[in-house]
Amino acid sequence: MKKVTLSLLTACLLLTFSPFESMATTTPTPIALNAGTSSEPSPEAKVLLDRLAEIQSLDKSNMSRREKRDLRKETRSIKKGLGELSGGGVYLSVGAILIIILLLILLL
Repeated sequence: MKKVTLSLLTACLLLTFSPFESMATTTPTPIALNAGTSSEPSPEAKVLLDRLAEIQSLDKSNMSRREKRDLRKETRSIKKGLGELSGGGVYLSVGAILIIILLLILLL
């Protein structure tokens, strides 16, 4: 009896998790990065983006090391501020998701 049950269970699992053929596309499809937000940046973000564009357009060949370092620090702080304005987000690893699913299954 155990052999039959084990065989049926194995067959069901193999049929359930069988790989499917996927249609490969030749042209990549564009992915929207900010699907939940509007495409227009906020006024604060617009100011920071304008400052970044201004820094990138500067001629840095005549600057001293100190001025270049200050510009790098300012660029980092602007990018950090843009990240905070966009909302950041919560990132979960695959292991954390598996642990959460297992805990939900065990508790429910």
